[in-house]
Parts: sequence; structure tokens; C-alpha cells
Amino acid sequence: MSESPFIIRISSLCRHYTMGDQKVKALDNIALDFRKNDYTAIMGPSGSGKSTLMNILGCLDTPTSGRYELNGQNVAEMDDDELARVRNREIGFVFQTFNLLPRLNCLRNVELPLIYAGVDPEERIERARKALEEVGLGDRITHKPAELSGGQIQRVAIARALINRPSIILADEPTGNLDTATSHDIMGIFGKLSEAGNTIILITHEEDIARFTHRIIRLRDGRIESDEHRDLL
Repeated sequence: MSESPFIIRISSLCRHYTMGDQKVKALDNIALDFRKNDYTAIMGPSGSGKSTLMNILGCLDTPTSGRYELNGQNVAEMDDDELARVRNREIGFVFQTFNLLPRLNCLRNVELPLIYAGVDPEERIERARKALEEVGLGDRITHKPAELSGGQIQRVAIARALINRPSIILADEPTGNLDTATSHDIMGIFGKLSEAGNTIILITHEEDIARFTHRIIRLRDGRIESDEHRDLL
């Protein structure tokens, strides 16, 4: 049997909330596939369902109904330990607010997921150092977040997301707090990661940022409005 080219498969996915006497359809019958090394932007107005979709993809939330397969496994069948392992090892998260610990230097921030994974100190330091070098911060490993620019801080966050060698990187408005030039640099890093085999899925409200990706999915009212695959020159 040949290996599936899809790392994520979603079918008939719904996520409904009850607010008072109203049912809110945050996601309504979503069907999507993501291939290995896809580079995708998810866009849509506030309330379109994009954050809900990202949370489900990251195993931070569960659908009301439908099916989500990750690497061929039905996520609904995973127990809490398996879900925690997936979040720590299979998925790297990058957030708009960076979420670094201010008292730790770059190296210590990046190695944190390896501490949770039980990796020995020598290997942690070596892998954290290499991850920082990959994002161009090999000369900043002893700096703390307050000593870095916004773009450098986001690079540290990307290095931390890479540290467990995840197959998927989920980024929620990763350039939202950055200037245009720095934002484009960050998108360039994501592009190289995609070329290296990572699946990159990001939320953005910025059209110029979405144009860096190979695919743009637009949501509205919990449904897919369009799904554009793009050939970049």
C-alpha cells in the first residue's frame, strides 16, 4: 500500500457552540485535505471560523461532528496522552504574541519543549542551538527577549516551534505585530521550511502576507468560501 500524500484529512467537520438559546455554527460541514509541505494561508473576517479551525487542527479543540485524520489516524480516537504527544511532537505552534518567557534567554526558550519531552540536557542544547541557527539567530542565543527586535523574537518563536522536528507548523497571525519588511522575512522563513518538507498553515488577515503562500483558503460564516491553489513565480 502506497503512503498517502495527505498529512491532514478533514471531512464533514462541524463545531457548534450554544450561547443562551442560540446555536452558533463556528464551523459548518468543512472538508479539507492538506498535503505534506503544503504552504497555506487561512483568511476570513472576524467570526468566520478560522481560529476555531486552527484550534481543531492543533488538537486544542474537538469538533462537534465530522472526522479529522492526522497522519492517517482518527484524532477522535486518541486519548489525552496521545493528544499531548501529538501537540508536543507533531505540531509546532507560532503565535502573534510570541509567548516567550522573558527571564530566559533564546536558547532556554527554544529548548523548553524538549524538557517536556524528556530529552537529555546535552542534546537539548545542541538541538536548540541548531534551530536558532536555522532562523538566523546563531549569534543571539544568550540574549533575552527584551534585548531583541520584534522580528528576532518571532524567529525565536519559530525556532521553538521547530525544535521537536514537527511535520506541521500552525501559525496564528505570525506577522501581526511586525513591520512590512520583517513580516516578509518571516514569510520567507516559512517558505524555506515548506520547501524542506514541513506543512505550514497560517492564519492572516493581510493579503500581501497570504500571497507568499501556495494556497489561500477563505472562510465565511463557518464555511469554505474559496480554496485557491497558486503557482508562485
